[in-house]
Amino acid sequence: MKTYEFDVVLKDVFEARDEYADALFDAGCDDGTLASRDGITWIHFDREAASLEEAIRTAVAQVQSAGLTAVKVELDVTAALSV
Repeated sequence: MKTYEFDVVLKDVFEARDEYADALFDAGCDDGTLASRDGITWIHFDREAASLEEAIRTAVAQVQSAGLTAVKVELDVTAALSV
């Protein structure tokens, strides 16, 4: 398995709060770090999976099961190029 790095940006979440972090952890996002800046909140994932698609699909499903909505996924292109 390979580790994939990506960010999941959240809809209508304007700051990283403990209640969101707890819900995400309980949903299985223990490989994600919740962060926010300038009213935008995201989760940075370092997720092991068989493929990038699987890593993103499972992360978004867990975010949704935590009661949050993913608005977009961002990849670090420079990290992907160094692999």
